[in-house]
Amino acid sequence: MASMDVTVMGAGVFGLSVAYACAARGAKVRVIDPHGVGAGSSGGLVGALAPHVPENWNDKKAFQFDSLIMAEGFWARVAELSGRDPGYARSGRLQPIADARTLELAHQRAETAKTLWQGKASWTVRPRSEFDDWAPQSPTGYLIHDTLTARMHPRNACSALAGAVEALGGQIIIGDAPTEGAVVWATGYAGLQALSEERGKTVGNGVKGQAMLLRFAAQDRPQLFADALHIVPHGDGTVAIGSTSERDFDDSKSTDIQLDEIHARALAAFPVLQGAEILERWAGVRPRAKSRAPMLGGYPDRPGHFIANGGFKIGFGMAPKVGQVMADLVLDGQDAIPEGFRVEVNL
Repeated sequence: MASMDVTVMGAGVFGLSVAYACAARGAKVRVIDPHGVGAGSSGGLVGALAPHVPENWNDKKAFQFDSLIMAEGFWARVAELSGRDPGYARSGRLQPIADARTLELAHQRAETAKTLWQGKASWTVRPRSEFDDWAPQSPTGYLIHDTLTARMHPRNACSALAGAVEALGGQIIIGDAPTEGAVVWATGYAGLQALSEERGKTVGNGVKGQAMLLRFAAQDRPQLFADALHIVPHGDGTVAIGSTSERDFDDSKSTDIQLDEIHARALAAFPVLQGAEILERWAGVRPRAKSRAPMLGGYPDRPGHFIANGGFKIGFGMAPKVGQVMADLVLDGQDAIPEGFRVEVNL
């Protein structure tokens, strides 16, 4: 009999969340990663847990909504078990409204949010004059304020998840180790490449992103979103800015003029950040499944093996629910994976 019930290959946010959910149900769990906890795209800087627009509701948006609502309790329990702060806060978000048409849409979405978000969060249109200098300027004089958006410190969150798995009796192994029991492949970009090679066609790929960390104290302020940029204040007195999306790249970890351009755009949109010290520049490759949705379910032609991949830009926001549904599948054979998230969609 195997000494482990579940082996998770990959210590990014999907792998660790699946391991944590399984361990929380009493399973004996081993996580293996040759590079370390949060060594891939989960070790980035931004940590924006931003919801989809509250309209044209579908399984993907509903799944993400459920996960974002679960997040507060999920991360609080992870922090309690690990003794480590994952940096979670449901801080909300402000977005400028560019023109009359966008303002009309924002009001419509405020109405649909009342139903779709079930009274658990709000999406409202508010005058810019209600806010201080932290808020972005808006051509219409109005901002979208949602209370569902949350923040996460990616590296701290991965560390806290690993600590929670260990607190529940699980193993975190950096390097090589044998797999035992059910095997969950949460190996990110490399996993999508391997699966594409196995299937002889593109199942997914990687999209490089670049981000920047500034020293600026705005711990209790909402996130900002303008000019396609996320501005995320973290609880440690830093602010993250990101990110680029690059399909063609030679060096997955290099930063370049594209990040300088993002920095310049951020300062133009948010002058309050002028003069803030740059603490770190980061680049990494995010796993993007062909469907653009998370890729969850059984591994093709490998009984007892499973896939949890394709978090792309929304991995941390999806992680609590991904852990739950994968634990349901791996431990109990209960399949609650939305149709659009299934592995077969990408094959």
